[in-house]
Order: sequence, then structure tokens, then C-alpha cells
Amino acid sequence: MKLSIIMSVYNERETLREILSQVRSVDLGGIEKEIVAVDDGSTDGSRDILAEEAAAGDLKAFYHDVNQGKGAGIRTGIEHASGDIILIQDADLEYDPADYPKLVQPLLDGKADVVYGSRFAGGEPHRVLYFWHYVGNRFLTLLSNMCTNLNLTDMETCYKVFRVEVIRNLKLRCNRFGFEPEVTAKVARGRWRIYEVGISYSGRSYEEGKKITWRDGVRAIFCIIRFALAD
Repeated sequence: MKLSIIMSVYNERETLREILSQVRSVDLGGIEKEIVAVDDGSTDGSRDILAEEAAAGDLKAFYHDVNQGKGAGIRTGIEHASGDIILIQDADLEYDPADYPKLVQPLLDGKADVVYGSRFAGGEPHRVLYFWHYVGNRFLTLLSNMCTNLNLTDMETCYKVFRVEVIRNLKLRCNRFGFEPEVTAKVARGRWRIYEVGISYSGRSYEEGKKITWRDGVRAIFCIIRFALAD
């Protein structure tokens, strides 16, 4: 059994080495790990860091010539992954790789095809930051649930885990943050078994490099409606 960790990287020089170190240090028992990192046109030196880290031999690195967006980076990573399970990891430090064991357990137990790590379930620690981001996340999840007939608590979470045959069956197209509603709509349409587990969350401020804005929220609304109506 192998777990492929897909990481789309864009201008994360300050956190890239640390998150790679954390991913490498996770103990999954007898499960093999591989890291598949895709630099999505970084201009801050992240590409050079990724190239240096790849020299260790436990990291596959790929490079986009221009920035295309998180969804495009994830698709490239999935294309080159060789694992039985695919896990999506951001390149910042908001999500803790120590949560991997409980994220993959429902798949290992044969109960789930897809697992979402929820920031709003399970009582795990989380950093207190922006009220309107919280409201926006809950609204997008509610709208997505209305369109998919799911009862997720956190559609926008980074931590999504898939059996490899599920994610490769979805024919994903969105290049940017529309990845989250698109993959959710297509998983729901495929009637795959979905589980949620509570995760910890250490959100960062805009001063610390947070990239998502209200414009991404507006695009997410259009994506939710679009994929509710069409494949």
C-alpha cells in the first residue's frame, strides 16, 4: 500500500522546507509514502528549493512554466502519482500532516472511497482568525450540500483523500480554487462513499502569505452551480 501526497506549490519559500520535513516525518506504519510536488510558476525561489529537496530521492518534483492555479497543479501531481491512495496537501503550514493516520484510516478499513478532513468537526485545535472567512466557508459548504445532497461540514478543506481509481475517474478541469467544489460535485455524482474526520487547523493571516480572497469565493459559487447542472 502506498500513499501519494500531492502538493501544489506557488510562492511558498518561507514554509516549503518545513512542510516537506513534516510530511516526511509522519509514521504511517507499513504504508509507503511518496511526495509529488508541482511548482506552479513560482517567482520567489520556491522552484530552487523544490529542486534541492528532490535531490533527497523521496520527492518527485514537476514544474509549470507559468502559474495556472491550484487545480492545475493537483492534476499534474495526480498524473504522476503511483500510490494507491491520493492525499492533497497545501505547501503552507495551515494543515498538520500529523493528521494523516486518521485521514487514511477509513480507506484502509474499507469503509470509505473518499475522506474529507473537516476544520469544523471533531473538536480539534484551530487558530482563531477571520470571522468573514468562517462565514464564507460555511456558506459555500451549505450551497454545495444543497446542490450535491451531501451533509459535509467543510467542503473547502484542503485535506481530501481518495482511492486512486476514484480521483482518476473524475475528469477534473478547474485550474484554480474551483477544484474544491468541482471535485466535491463529481464525487457526489459518482456516489462514492465519503467520510469526514476532524482535523486541526492553523490558519495564516494575509501578512503571513494567505492567498485566497473574496474573489475566489465568488468563483466558487459559480463553480458549485456550474457542476450541479453539468458534468
